Amino acid sequence: MRIVKEAEERRNEILDAADELFGRKGFDGTSTNDILEKVGIARGTLYYHFKSKEDILDALIQRYEEQMYSAAAAAAKDGSLPVTERLIRVVLAMNVSQNGGKALVEQMHKPQNALMHQKTQQLTLTRLTPVLTGLIEEGIREGLFSTPYPAECMEMTMAYATTFFDDAMDMSEEERSQRIRAFIFNMERLLGTENGRLASCMLRMFDRNPVPASDTDE
Repeated sequence: MRIVKEAEERRNEILDAADELFGRKGFDGTSTNDILEKVGIARGTLYYHFKSKEDILDALIQRYEEQMYSAAAAAAKDGSLPVTERLIRVVLAMNVSQNGGKALVEQMHKPQNALMHQKTQQLTLTRLTPVLTGLIEEGIREGLFSTPYPAECMEMTMAYATTFFDDAMDMSEEERSQRIRAFIFNMERLLGTENGRLASCMLRMFDRNPVPASDTDE
């Protein structure tokens, strides 16, 4: 008997299959036939939900970004935590690999998946910068930070952070540690806060949520 599923459930099944296949074979190495076979559906069903393989990629990226944004927004609104700790939690929400997307992250760093990488970075900057800006404005009101350019500071921070999380996969532990400390130092300068105000909190958070190394990292 043919199983008729709700549109949203079927759509998520297609995305789950594509996620696994892209992670294992790469975006370019995965065909629509691969996805059809894995889900067990007809081509017409696939094209009812998605116009192309690129459309599936866009939807998959958006799904991860939505998970990332939800985690970041929840952290930003947690009034039980000080502004500085909420700020760090939002930055750490950018780490897709901690949210079940390690395979996607690994694929994004391959030359053949440059489009996936570019789209993910753009969505991250667009969605998370306003969340961070709100926290900085709150910190300014509390006298923690001093900058006339909170939004621009966060744009710079996010641009650097996306590059950092990318490059960190191919760094040694010593190089990652140095990059983290430089990131914290420069972030404190941008925000006009006292030296060390963010350092202890950020270093603790990175220790609990390490940036993943590549499989070849010693």
